[in-house]
Amino acid sequence: MFETVLIANRGEIARRVMRTARRLGLRCVAVYSEADGGAAHVAEADAAYCIGPPPAAESYLRAEAILEAAKAAGAEAIHPGYGFLSENAAFAEACARAGIVFVGPPAAAIRAMGSKSEAKALMQQAGVPLVPGYHGLEQTADALVAEAHKVGYPLMIKASAGGGGKGMRVVQRQEEFLEGLQAARREAKSAFGDEKVLLERYLAAPRHIEMQIFRDDHGNAVHLFERDCSSQRRHQKVVEEAPAPGFGAAMRQAMGAAALSAAEAIDYRGAGTVEFLVDGDGFYFMEMNTRLQVEHPVTEMITGFDLVEWQLRVAAGEALPASQDDILANGHAIEARLYAEDPAAGFLPSTGRLLHLAFPEGAEGIRVDSGVRSGDSVSVFYDPMIAKVVAWGPDRTTALSRLQRALARTEVAGVVTNLGFLQAVLSHTRFAAGVVDTAFIDQQRAVLVAAEEDVPEFVLAAAALAEMAWRREDARRAAAASGDPHSPWQLSNGWRLNAETHSDLTFLSGEEILEATVHFARDGLRLALPGGQVAAAAEPLPDGRLAVRLGDAGFAARVLRQGLDRWVVVEGASYRLTLGDPFKGLAGEAAASGRIVAPMPGKVTAVLVQAGDAVAEGLPLLRLEAMKMEHTLTAPHDGVVEALGCAVGDLVEEGTELAVVVHS
Repeated sequence: MFETVLIANRGEIARRVMRTARRLGLRCVAVYSEADGGAAHVAEADAAYCIGPPPAAESYLRAEAILEAAKAAGAEAIHPGYGFLSENAAFAEACARAGIVFVGPPAAAIRAMGSKSEAKALMQQAGVPLVPGYHGLEQTADALVAEAHKVGYPLMIKASAGGGGKGMRVVQRQEEFLEGLQAARREAKSAFGDEKVLLERYLAAPRHIEMQIFRDDHGNAVHLFERDCSSQRRHQKVVEEAPAPGFGAAMRQAMGAAALSAAEAIDYRGAGTVEFLVDGDGFYFMEMNTRLQVEHPVTEMITGFDLVEWQLRVAAGEALPASQDDILANGHAIEARLYAEDPAAGFLPSTGRLLHLAFPEGAEGIRVDSGVRSGDSVSVFYDPMIAKVVAWGPDRTTALSRLQRALARTEVAGVVTNLGFLQAVLSHTRFAAGVVDTAFIDQQRAVLVAAEEDVPEFVLAAAALAEMAWRREDARRAAAASGDPHSPWQLSNGWRLNAETHSDLTFLSGEEILEATVHFARDGLRLALPGGQVAAAAEPLPDGRLAVRLGDAGFAARVLRQGLDRWVVVEGASYRLTLGDPFKGLAGEAAASGRIVAPMPGKVTAVLVQAGDAVAEGLPLLRLEAMKMEHTLTAPHDGVVEALGCAVGDLVEEGTELAVVVHS
């Protein structure tokens, strides 16, 4: 075994690898970009080296900088985590030339699976079933149009070099093919540096099942059962579980054999995941990920094995720690990916500082893998995943119940998250029944997202009561610092001469205006809310939350402030309200006036119109790239482009005015 390992990654996977490496007695070295100097994985490492500016292309994707750090630290091995250079054959070769062990498969195996087209050709030779499609090298638009006609519609265009939902487009009709091809190529070029694509018959509602496999240098090969990854949005996994619900023993055996055949065909080593689409009684090879997967914890929780330990041992030349007969599935595990993103806004990533982050530490059967802490920032430069919350139980029902409780006790403030969306997915009758396919979230999106749209009155009440408590404390401090601490002008109770004492508060939630009035009555506070008046009280709790009482009902809420933003966290749900500022316009005025503003920080990749152009509602105006995904901004109404405030290549902040469309 090695003595020192460098983790060539960031976030939760870097911390995950360190946890295992330390248990094995290894010294851990971290690398970081200038944006990650204060990150958790840097603080926890034995040594850390800065490898460049925030953009991944200038830091985490710089093989030479990582190798220099490894040499400086005396690292004998590099663990690439997942993402970045984990599936980069050239990097694996560079490690070998430098005399450093790459904790992953041989470069030849990475290269074989790196191109989806070449991988499918190899799998066809190995007898692994494939979805009908085109995986050839001819990439002209005319050739692809012809091949698409042979495949038939609807079909899927996929980036040949990548995964994770990037560079993928579903095309329903021939008339949409060229537009879909151009979009897939742009995204593939941006994400993977390669615009080649492949075509596949589109299976409208298959299950996405993957097999975890391992091979060593001693002729041993095993699979560690399957994972169901069918709960997806925009082709990206949201919830994963193991074993797959309702998966029969015969199908498991056949798929496991196919996965091991795929690994043998490329002389694989280490951890790998072979992904399949299941349609009825048939299954088809989709791709092989030549690395550890984000969702590997569910496999660890049902088998009891540490897959990172297996990776390190295999890379060190040791045999696999267990044979196929030794690997048994115990119980059920489900993982939910907590992201900084806004489901109600099309899952747009959310950036900012985490004012508060707390998980149910020590809860039975619960594991949380996170790369961030309270006070850290979610950056535009990297994937916006905050954590993976995983639950194990002796059966699926217990695991699901534990995960639901864990999410209800998870608290996030400072960025918009998909926490409420995850809770809605897990509580849906189809998910509870284990009847989920890749179309599930799209089909149920209106139901799954609707729960997050309205702000309950008790949330407004908590924000109003917290606001008054802050004002009292601010007034107390101001009075103490003034020359007249007893001055009535320091009061914060809305005092009026010859009138009832009250304070009016206005909050904004998106375009919704929420109003509350706090009445200072003789017998205590009363709150006037949209639904009527109610007696109210609030007291601070030792854990920083506010104990709120509204009439006969009581609850606890955590309320935090950042500028004019007020974050209210109640039982896993997080709400952002903005305190009304009389000197600023209300939310929604930008859209109503035709102003197109950046929904997040990003890079302008295309400007599709010119000043003076007539546009129709919904017409694409600009494309913005953020967090490795392309977002199209469209005209809010029919009109004329009055002004453009950006150009291709501009880096823009959230809220930057990019264009103005006026009514014609």
